Amino acid sequence: MPSRKKPSRRTRVLTGGAALAVVGAGVVGTVAANAADATPAAAPVAARGGELTQSTHLSVDAAVKAARAALEAAEKDGRQVSVAVVDRNGNTVVTLRGDGAGPQSYESAERKAYTAVSWNAPTSELAKRLAQAPNLKDIPGTLFLAGGAPVTAKGAPVAGIGVAGAPSGDLDERYAQAGAAVLGR
Repeated sequence: MPSRKKPSRRTRVLTGGAALAVVGAGVVGTVAANAADATPAAAPVAARGGELTQSTHLSVDAAVKAARAALEAAEKDGRQVSVAVVDRNGNTVVTLRGDGAGPQSYESAERKAYTAVSWNAPTSELAKRLAQAPNLKDIPGTLFLAGGAPVTAKGAPVAGIGVAGAPSGDLDERYAQAGAAVLGR
């Protein structure tokens, strides 16, 4: 048998590089071919005007103004509270945690605001409804304690303001109402 001469290192590197290039080109070609065969994405469908609704939302500036007014009313009375303003859909627009407010007050304020806008009623009134419908308290994200006030425009809810941290729900609600009142001026 004839003996084979071992290829030089340079030959082996060039041969290996060429083999990798061929394999790489095959992969790229396969990917490109599959991409070309892919079904084009469907174009977006436009809804007709009669199939849409419109809603009014409180601006960020108005939400900050209301939250600030509620916080200032509480501070004037020497109370440490948190204030939250949510939009019509219950999404938090702004939350202010006053100096010294308890850690639980932040989330409680958001939940009171969410509850007020969801039912378009002060949470003190909603808390009274629990006697007839105790399962209301089981709805996620709600808190049926006084301290939430709805904000309306043309009779429809556009936001909710929640306050938590004062020694009583009546005080929390008074501060929430102060926040709502500044929007009517």
